[in-house]
Amino acid sequence: MNSSNLWMVSTPLCYEVNSSCSRTLHSFGIQLAIYIACAIGMMLTVLGNLMVVIAVSHFNTLHNPTNFLLLSLALADLLLGIMVLPFSTIRSVESCWYFGDDFCRLHTFLDTVFCLTSIFHLCFISIDRHYAICDPLLYPTKFTVRVACVYIAIGWGVPMIYTFVLLYTNAIEEGLGHFLQDMPCVGRCQLLFNKLWGWLNFPLFFFPCLIMITLYVKIFIVANRQARQISNMNKSAGCGLHLGASKRERKAAKTLGIAVGIYLLCWLPFTIDTMLDCLLNFITPPVLFDVFIWFAYFNSACNPLIYVFSYRWFRKAVKLILTRIIFDSGTSTETD
Repeated sequence: MNSSNLWMVSTPLCYEVNSSCSRTLHSFGIQLAIYIACAIGMMLTVLGNLMVVIAVSHFNTLHNPTNFLLLSLALADLLLGIMVLPFSTIRSVESCWYFGDDFCRLHTFLDTVFCLTSIFHLCFISIDRHYAICDPLLYPTKFTVRVACVYIAIGWGVPMIYTFVLLYTNAIEEGLGHFLQDMPCVGRCQLLFNKLWGWLNFPLFFFPCLIMITLYVKIFIVANRQARQISNMNKSAGCGLHLGASKRERKAAKTLGIAVGIYLLCWLPFTIDTMLDCLLNFITPPVLFDVFIWFAYFNSACNPLIYVFSYRWFRKAVKLILTRIIFDSGTSTETD
């Protein structure tokens, strides 16, 4: 028996072929723990975003430009939880892909589209909050339902076109073939994780982050300045109303700050690792790379907690949904 056959016998493989990828074996306890952790993540992602979709869709009083952006964001995260995460869980636990090359391409397409759509929407929501706090008088005319629909169309259209060109056309391979590497073995589903993927995706993740940080800093400065101005107006007749407005502005700035922080926590490890892999010829162990991917996925579970669970109208909507009062007639106007 030669050395290659000895290697095949001693090393577990995804498939019984010479070009198969090796499989990382875990004990039953570790596998069960990973499955449970992934299942909890999927459940939080699906249920949290499903609540947002139902609430904003059902209650007429929530039909405004900001909430339409939240609805579209929740839909992207919900679809990620339903259509992508179950197969990503199996890939992560089994360290192999058992669903074929065609479905691998489709899975990668959906994964990339939903994640990029979510990131674009987070950026657009930051722009919306910037207008609402920094230019409140002109905000109703600047950020209309039509503008929100344009943002939503861009947020879905650009990721779809970009990912389709990257995955389903030969333009990239013909023009930049020297950046690409073939699949190293059979049983992996990481079509895009190559040098081209790293260089193209870094700005797609970095620039929305830069926009959110810049807008947050400006919003924080404006909100604090307005709060100081309002605190000096104690003798004015509308003092109570001004204080209420100041409190709302501070809450909006705090919410956006939390969103930026969670975004950085979830996406920076994956983005930085992708860039380093391009420079260092893909040295990241598969297990660690999976951890970074799931950190990024976790952002989709956090989004409903960040943007809507902190608002009174959403808590009331969730209560109506869970108590099934939502099925009664006339509930579509009860969240005011």
